[in-house]
Amino acid sequence: MSGLFDDLLEPLGDKQRDAVVSAWAALEYGSEPASEAALPALQDAALRHLLDQMLHRTGRTLVNAGAYRWTSGYRDDMASELAANGWGVLPPLERAALTLVLIHSVAIPRADGRLAVDDWQSPYPTTPTELRKLSQIHGQRRLSEALQWLRAAGLVRAVRGADPKMVGASYVPGPALRRLTPAARQRLQENLILAVGPDTALATAITVRRSLGHPQK
Repeated sequence: MSGLFDDLLEPLGDKQRDAVVSAWAALEYGSEPASEAALPALQDAALRHLLDQMLHRTGRTLVNAGAYRWTSGYRDDMASELAANGWGVLPPLERAALTLVLIHSVAIPRADGRLAVDDWQSPYPTTPTELRKLSQIHGQRRLSEALQWLRAAGLVRAVRGADPKMVGASYVPGPALRRLTPAARQRLQENLILAVGPDTALATAITVRRSLGHPQK
């Protein structure tokens, strides 16, 4: 950590300092959200605030992943700045593949009442059949490369056996989506609405609000 947080950690005793550093590492490098039960620094409100201060210095922030679990993600202002400079923006095919996974694995099951929890995690894989149209347009190899990239970024996760009629893996949303802040999460949910029902009244309301530059509520 090369002295970046020395002034924040200096007032702490050795035990607290070790707990905070361990929690920071788990938040930043863990593939899944960290549990309060496993990391004492996340249980203590003061130490949790200190963790958020540490994250803030690197453009990051604490993200509540529900059920006493925490992770970290980019601050909204930092994410906007990075996107404006072309960083972290998905290419069209990767974006289309991720959108299909979110629609088939999350949006449709939630609309059908099969997903009660407002979460990106889903037991309903998006199958090769549902991804076939993309492969017909762009080619199977190109789609496979796009899905491989999404897997490496933690945006999707591969599962097997969900579509016995088709060869290849099926996909569910990956753990990286749990790093979204509430504002980023709302933007993504709205983007799904715009993708699935662009002519609906809700989509129109979203488009008008965004064109007027009104903040999300």
